[in-house]
Amino acid sequence: MSKVANTPQVGEPAPDFELPGTAGRFRLSEHRGERVVLLFYPGDNTMVCTKQFCSYRDRGGDFASLNATVLGISSQDLASHEEFVAKHDLNVPLLADVDKGVAKAYSAFSPRLGTKRAVIVIDEQGIVRHRHDHLLGLDYQSVDDLKAALDELG
Repeated sequence: MSKVANTPQVGEPAPDFELPGTAGRFRLSEHRGERVVLLFYPGDNTMVCTKQFCSYRDRGGDFASLNATVLGISSQDLASHEEFVAKHDLNVPLLADVDKGVAKAYSAFSPRLGTKRAVIVIDEQGIVRHRHDHLLGLDYQSVDDLKAALDELG
């Protein structure tokens, strides 16, 4: 059985998308000129996802210094995301990928598991520069991991 590489791969253009989010609608192509970090995650109020997003909140100063637009993406609806943000006072806008189309476009989807945990870093020109797929989704990229990935962009 051959393993199919996840797409888009590093060096390839990031597929454009538009989704509703807790900070309003977000369209990737409208953010050219900024670095964008997409944090795909399985679900609101699940144990690991809550730890992940609360860790970014708890290190708000370090998180703000990443100098990038960082967004969480999962398949729950906007109401679920708004409740998750309010309950934990989160500092990352969350996008509602209800039909899972964006997760599928970024190979961050499994028919068995739904949206998988993955980090995609997109540069100012819209090119994927870093990708980290979590096999089991039991861990996540810390603020330091995200900073290291962004620092590699120069």
